[in-house]
Amino acid sequence: MKKVILSTAVLALSASFAMAQDVVRMGTEGAYPPWNFINDSGAVDGFERELGDELCKRAELTCEWVTNDWDSIIPNLTSGNYDTIIAGMSITDERDAVIDFTQAYTPPDPSLYVGMDDSIDLTGAVVAAQTGTIQAAHVAESGATLVEFATPDETVAAVRNGEADAVLADASFLQPIADAEAEMMIIGDPVPLGGGVGMGLRESDGELKAKFDAAIQSMKDDGTLNELIAKWEVSSQW
Repeated sequence: MKKVILSTAVLALSASFAMAQDVVRMGTEGAYPPWNFINDSGAVDGFERELGDELCKRAELTCEWVTNDWDSIIPNLTSGNYDTIIAGMSITDERDAVIDFTQAYTPPDPSLYVGMDDSIDLTGAVVAAQTGTIQAAHVAESGATLVEFATPDETVAAVRNGEADAVLADASFLQPIADAEAEMMIIGDPVPLGGGVGMGLRESDGELKAKFDAAIQSMKDDGTLNELIAKWEVSSQW
């Protein structure tokens, strides 16, 4: 991972320049509704787009939105391709060892197993999950056979086409699918995972973290964060 010292200096200068200009590039996946997705106009939309725009307004920052595949979203933050991750990312000790996080802007969202047969024995099942998620880590530790996919849609497709017996993901992502498709159903009880969802930042960007922490807290204090959570049905409220 470590390159020459000059590379580190260039990244630090780039980050400082961004802060000086009050321009922040907001990195998201754009493939995980209702948290973040690409709308019919080709723009980033969803709970985190609305949240991120409001946070930038309160922090008096001009923000630009960047999309990035989930499996490389942390490496491309640390390499300077954008300044934050706002992509339904749960705060975990493993991730916190590599990047920094703001305070959580949503409480932990329970995860659900969804499949086409509610009598499946999950301990011996083949379970799909998105690569690099807390759900994939949970399946790997559960004794089930884990099959990983790059995108959330692919995990659900694996169940539909018989590659997997079930999929494990956030309830806010899977519940609408189970409600809309008669052949898809929730299996077992919700699974509490993670420590809430926060914005990821480079360890060196303490000033930017403080600005977003203050903006998140102000939205908690005046109730607007709970209003957004309820509007998009992404998790329980604060």
